[in-house]
Amino acid sequence: MSGNKFYLFLNTIKFLKPKQVYYQVFYKVRNKFFKIESSKPHIKDIKPLNFNDSFYYKNSFSMNNAFTFLNRLHVFKNCIDWNYGKYGKLWTYNLNYFDFLNQKKITKELGLKLIEDYIIQDKNLKDGKEPYPISLRSINWIKFVSRHKISNVNIDKILYNDFQILLKNIEYHLMGNHLLENGFALFFGGYYFRDEKLYKLAKKILKKELNEQILQDGAHFELSPMYHQILLNRLLDCINLIRNNLWVQDELLHVLNEKGGKMLSWLQTVTYKCGTIPMVNDSAYGIAPNSKDIFRYARELEIKWDKINLFDSGYRKKDNDFYELFFDVGNIGPKYQPGHAHSDTFNFELYVQGKPVIVDLGTSTYEKNEKRQLERSTHSHNTVQVGSLEQSEIWGGFRVGRRAEIIELKEQGNSVVATHNGYKRLNVFHTREFKTFPEEIQIIDSLSGTISLPNRAYFHLYPDVKNLLVNGNMVKLDENIAIEFIGSEKIKVENYEYALGFNKTKKAKRIVVNFKKELTTKINL
Repeated sequence: MSGNKFYLFLNTIKFLKPKQVYYQVFYKVRNKFFKIESSKPHIKDIKPLNFNDSFYYKNSFSMNNAFTFLNRLHVFKNCIDWNYGKYGKLWTYNLNYFDFLNQKKITKELGLKLIEDYIIQDKNLKDGKEPYPISLRSINWIKFVSRHKISNVNIDKILYNDFQILLKNIEYHLMGNHLLENGFALFFGGYYFRDEKLYKLAKKILKKELNEQILQDGAHFELSPMYHQILLNRLLDCINLIRNNLWVQDELLHVLNEKGGKMLSWLQTVTYKCGTIPMVNDSAYGIAPNSKDIFRYARELEIKWDKINLFDSGYRKKDNDFYELFFDVGNIGPKYQPGHAHSDTFNFELYVQGKPVIVDLGTSTYEKNEKRQLERSTHSHNTVQVGSLEQSEIWGGFRVGRRAEIIELKEQGNSVVATHNGYKRLNVFHTREFKTFPEEIQIIDSLSGTISLPNRAYFHLYPDVKNLLVNGNMVKLDENIAIEFIGSEKIKVENYEYALGFNKTKKAKRIVVNFKKELTTKINL
């Protein structure tokens, strides 16, 4: 390992919790030298749960064994290969989640046929037997058999065995949203099998992790609006389950209601008037349930929430009848699991009259490749880059070494000003101020220290913004929007790839502004 890679690795693992390191080593050693035997359960008389489910997932399965995940279609001509890996591990994971059981038009007979096909191949399954897909699939199977009042001992045996695998492989080495999903699954398994062991661990995980992972303003601490929607929907499912099944009645329902209300408040605040969410960090279109459906589901469960001001998550949103400005003045989070974080401090999005204008380019892949590295990089966000240095050292697909930290934050009236130390290796500190007025937004950037490298501010435009006219230090856009760059040395327009979802991009334009130490950007609306 080279010196640079060694320090990159060291600056990554130093943030891990001791528990993560322990389980990384423990699972690798155990799995190499010991074989985990499957359980031989005596399953009988398992009754379907009561589950009032009016929430449906988008169509990913169609007749003739055609599956579409991550905008990639594959048709299995003979039998379904549940280990199919041509499109990458995330596609295989999605195939094994069985979300398609919760499509609106999936029939009982067809759903059972798919489950039975999976059971036949159970001994040959690979990725599907990892704890994360087990967690999601088990919930989907339980919801499906409960909705259709199915009692099937073969399904129950596989479910029970999968829960035993999950019990021995809880994702303590990863933590974050993976550990929460393990807890949600164990909760469903506890109710379905009336299993005290499953329920006890589920309760322990959910209480601890929800208290840690849901911030004071209601955000999920990985700071991805997409994962926030996914986890909130799962939490609502648990509330649904408790209310419709009188097995255990304890304080967990109160915890779920409280955290659910907070998460709903945060989601309502960040959701744009047109219904979309900011595409910051690892967020992508077409993956999570949309905000409108989540709010409807919550109202059906009679959960109360209010719109709140953002604070603990580091995000801020300023809006009026004319525009919505969403921006980031917070740290990468959480420190010990930044896998879905980007190098994007002081990034922002701007919607005008309900339409996106300046946007985060989003996420189109989780593969560990150049595209993934590019989409997480500083210059792929609406912020400032000094030379070719990254604010935060993103690497390896889901890792972060040294990371930018907010060292000063002041908020007063219509002004939010913050400073980060992501360039302290150069003895340079970046300060950005957001000032909002009824029809104008000002973004003031200043760099302190001795600067010899070129500095660039990036502004990524939504693909539908096509009319772009550069005149001196002014840029005019559609909708009569004029942007003035005071202090600019050079303005150029470049192409970039905007993510319309996983594996789906569209060409768009971005404005790149070179400046020395100070730049004032005035967006006149």
